[in-house]
Amino acid sequence: MAYRILPAIGRRTLIKGGAALGALQVASPYIISARGEVPIKLGFIDPITGVLSALAASEVEGAKLAVANINASGGVLGRQLELLVEDSANDVGTGVQKARKLIDRDKVDGIFADVNSAIAYAIAGVTSEKGVFHIVPGGHTDPITGKDCKWNVFRICNTTTMDSAAISATLVKKFGKRWFFITPDYAYGQTLQEGFVKQLTAMGGTYEGDKLPINTVDFSATLIKAKAYKPDVLLNNMGGLAQINCMKQFTQFGMQKDMALGGALFELESITSVPPEAQTGWWTMEWWWNQPGVPHVAEFVAGIKKATNKPASARHWFGYVGVHSFKLAAEAAKSLEGIKMARALEGLVLPPEVALQPGKVFFRTGDHQLMPSIFTGEAHPPKGDPANVFTIAEAIAGETAGGTVAENGCKMTYPA
Repeated sequence: MAYRILPAIGRRTLIKGGAALGALQVASPYIISARGEVPIKLGFIDPITGVLSALAASEVEGAKLAVANINASGGVLGRQLELLVEDSANDVGTGVQKARKLIDRDKVDGIFADVNSAIAYAIAGVTSEKGVFHIVPGGHTDPITGKDCKWNVFRICNTTTMDSAAISATLVKKFGKRWFFITPDYAYGQTLQEGFVKQLTAMGGTYEGDKLPINTVDFSATLIKAKAYKPDVLLNNMGGLAQINCMKQFTQFGMQKDMALGGALFELESITSVPPEAQTGWWTMEWWWNQPGVPHVAEFVAGIKKATNKPASARHWFGYVGVHSFKLAAEAAKSLEGIKMARALEGLVLPPEVALQPGKVFFRTGDHQLMPSIFTGEAHPPKGDPANVFTIAEAIAGETAGGTVAENGCKMTYPA
């Protein structure tokens, strides 16, 4: 079932748009306004159910806020946006099936997919075949904008190389060179651990670890193995509910007294779901809500809060930036044709009200990877605000951490 988002009419500010969003329930179908306009349809595929559902929900909420505000400001090319949300159920086959349904039956003008890197990768094959403009909000595995890059695919979140390179030296400096990995055994985890191992071995470090199914519930055997190895730091690379369960069991075993925690992503949705003793370690954040003095950030945070009663996370930002990037591409191209939109988005610098961070944030021409800042810092129990669980230590430029297009293996080709 596709969930349709009714265009919001007559509100001009982001905060008011957020209020309008609160009235947009996930239901199907909504009736398009009686003015007779034909909406621009956007397909959003994410694992609404399963271990990554909390992350997916935030991405969809961010996209909804963008749709509400864009529609309130006149839409795209004079037309309203309609968001059709499909559940990939954290399954590659299901995700591909939903992509084909959105393209062939619903005739969407763009696809956004997926939190799960393996699903995002598979759907990219479908959208490339069909010539449909595709934005990956939150699937991190490197080949999507690396060796298997495609002319029609752009990505918002970092590559795993970017995240691992941004934090590795800090982990070695603060904790030491003996690491233990707990890694999900699919596309995201595989390239993330490869990135970490490359960084660690270059600094003379050693490691051990386990690769486990993405939906692992019981981590006891792996945690016993980790305790026996006596690492300086344990890198919990699992995501969503699996990472939360692992962290809870880590503290139940009292292992926080024996080793540090750290790694790439420990996202807001996850930090706020674990015991205080597990709210620790040094990690990367791909966007952070507490940026005093940065233009428009407070407005976005307030809009998400008003619409969802949740703190704004990087996943909200991914969905929000994804929809706004579609708008920017279409308006720069003056077209909804995939090739024209892709050409228009190459090299485009996000405006401050979309970038929501300092510095230049842009889609790199050679591989279509967004180049934002990467925030490294320390997780901790709440300080005042319940969402104040991370303190930024440094902002690292995406290009500094991500390597060159040539190093990442992308050789972009367009249809003749």
